[in-house]
Amino acid sequence: MTQLGLGLAALGRPEYLTVGHSAAVDGRFDPAALEQLCHAVLDAAWDSGVRHFDVARSYGLAERFLGSWLSRHPNRRENLAIGSKWGYAYVADFQRGAEVHEVKEHSVERLAEQWPQTLHDLGGAPDHYLIHSVTPDSPALTDTALLDDLRAVAESGTRIGISTSGPHQADVMHAALEIGVFSSVQSTWNPLEPSAGPALERAHDAGWFVVVKEAMANGRLVSEDSALGRAADANRVGRDALALAVALAQPWADVVLSGAATAAQLEQNVAALSIDRELITAIDVDSHEIPEMYWHKRSQLAWT
Repeated sequence: MTQLGLGLAALGRPEYLTVGHSAAVDGRFDPAALEQLCHAVLDAAWDSGVRHFDVARSYGLAERFLGSWLSRHPNRRENLAIGSKWGYAYVADFQRGAEVHEVKEHSVERLAEQWPQTLHDLGGAPDHYLIHSVTPDSPALTDTALLDDLRAVAESGTRIGISTSGPHQADVMHAALEIGVFSSVQSTWNPLEPSAGPALERAHDAGWFVVVKEAMANGRLVSEDSALGRAADANRVGRDALALAVALAQPWADVVLSGAATAAQLEQNVAALSIDRELITAIDVDSHEIPEMYWHKRSQLAWT
């Protein structure tokens, strides 16, 4: 099992916030064609040794696509770790240029609705089940009825956790660490936005399973001028691979997600596993953006 995982955020729905996504994925508004592409990328990931797959209710049909892939390869499930997330509903319905793509709700009712849907689409329970995008204004960490329902899910054998977004990821993790329900976290960390690092280290030391998402800053580290981009170009390695390699080098990271939308992108991402350690440690993660500015820029990215 490699430390590299595959997230299906860009493979279960036709539009996503990754820079250049629309140019990479042809026929993405046809669910059948997108499912075929998703299966091809999952096959490439499996062949490359990737054994952690990440989905969510808001990732369009990602859970269903992963479930149908698993039904074709039932012997693979015991060798995989699957994470899924609840709390957002996908509402764009594969419509081109939809104004709203997902709607967030962290409630007892949403959990009761989405947990059975996840079980159905995946064909069984995920190994990790996370509240999607917990921020300081979310009621998820203070709703005792919701926390009790999550404890019940945990008793069935699924690890309960949170995913985080926004400039206050560390605050959310510190609060979640005190509750006693959670043992898994998925957070944004990359050289432009490393502010969650100390909190992720604390979570890891507490026995939590730590997953890094958006290690390429939604494609910004590939498409924009940056210290990492210049280092990658000078050393003739892929910018995407170097960004992933920097995240993989963090001692508290159990899995770093690739967001590859094609098999070719997945192959380029897997090159992160063979990048020289000296090049990785030379990247200056101190030349980061102020978190509020980073998340403002992310909010301005177009769904394509």
